[in-house]
Amino acid sequence: PQGIGSPSVYHAVIVIFLEFFAWGLLTAPTLVVLHETFPKHTFLMNGLIQGVKGLLSFLSAPLIGALSDVWGRKSFLLLTVFFTCAPIPLMKISPWWYFAVISVSGVFAVTFSVVFAYVADITQEHERSMAYGLVSATFAASLVTSPAIGAYLGRVYGDSLVVVLATAIALLDICFILVAVPESLPEKMRPASWGAPISWEQADPFASLKKVGQDSIVLLICITVFLSYLPEAGQYSSFFLYLRQIMGFSSESVAAFIAVLGILSIIAQTIVLSLLMRSIGNKNTILLGLGFQILQLAWYGFGSEPWMMWAAGAVAAMSSITFPAVSALVSRTADADQQGVVQGMITGIRGLCNGLGPALYGFIFYIFHVELNEIPMPESPSGGSVVAQYHLQQNSIIPGPPFLFGACSVLLALLVALFIPEHTNLNVRSSNWKKHCGSHGHPHSPQAPGEAKEPLLQDTNV
Repeated sequence: PQGIGSPSVYHAVIVIFLEFFAWGLLTAPTLVVLHETFPKHTFLMNGLIQGVKGLLSFLSAPLIGALSDVWGRKSFLLLTVFFTCAPIPLMKISPWWYFAVISVSGVFAVTFSVVFAYVADITQEHERSMAYGLVSATFAASLVTSPAIGAYLGRVYGDSLVVVLATAIALLDICFILVAVPESLPEKMRPASWGAPISWEQADPFASLKKVGQDSIVLLICITVFLSYLPEAGQYSSFFLYLRQIMGFSSESVAAFIAVLGILSIIAQTIVLSLLMRSIGNKNTILLGLGFQILQLAWYGFGSEPWMMWAAGAVAAMSSITFPAVSALVSRTADADQQGVVQGMITGIRGLCNGLGPALYGFIFYIFHVELNEIPMPESPSGGSVVAQYHLQQNSIIPGPPFLFGACSVLLALLVALFIPEHTNLNVRSSNWKKHCGSHGHPHSPQAPGEAKEPLLQDTNV
């Protein structure tokens, strides 16, 4: 009575596709509204908004995951999708409320965590990696198509229609969850008393980070992840705004850039990654991915022409192999009863970077005075954006200083990764963690070893 058919991966795939398709439509309108709302210190405000959202998501994810073990996945799918999409109609009603609600929505913007738990409930262990790959590919596919559609509709019919369409798709997603998505967590799997199993240890977002220093190999991997993902998280939050305002890309060019980069990244993470893993090994694949990331960020930092951005984007696709390779290294070298611990640490660090990276990039843009004085003029017939006046300090050699900072950070990550052994047994001495997992989890819990931790490293690679 709670849905259509039996719970399946396809239910989760449709939920993810509709949510991110709705947000993808708003890529171009968001860049315009952001600059109109914050004409001064645009990059700083963008970094603060995304930083607050990321930190709130990091703090709330463990609690929402624990509560979904008690109340079921369907109710939390509904909750996370509703609050993640709540800011969409506010874009044309009140831009200030739009950005304020985006920041606060980070408390519930953890749809991926609940979706991966949903998939873990309904798949066997040997099926799980393929199911997670399907969900991640759907996320990438939604972002490949939707920005281009949104940019075209905005240019022909106006941004108001794009906002209405995105709102309608978000409502369709909510209705789909209400009507069609069945509950994946059986009633017998839920604790008898919903208040008893929720402890501070389960809800503590820093619990995984406290274990980092207990093993030298784990410490090296976590430092590598932190130093390499921090600039990636910051870049993801500000790069399309940078293309539009500083490099003079049109809305269509930004959408095309996202599409091409997405397609190349999917190819890199499937065909190229499997070939590299077989030919040069796990550790060397990580080092190669970090090398491509350094080249990409340095190119972004020094690039002053649009063609340089396109060339660096092709390199960026190759750099996306790093996190799947790190995840594979951990899953292959950690003991079976340590998978959840080690993957949990990496996931916690990644969540922390999602909060710190955007704020750091925004601050670096601010201190280097990378801003525009005036809003971009309407696009020319040739499709290029005619920018009224640059406040960019062109006497500076570095057009994009945060990207050069990111390249230095990834260079440190590469040096740290050199000391990671190719073959080792990770041993995190965490009896309390095991006791916690055993007493509060259940076989389908996202906290269980080797389940929902690994794919969270891969959900934003594109």
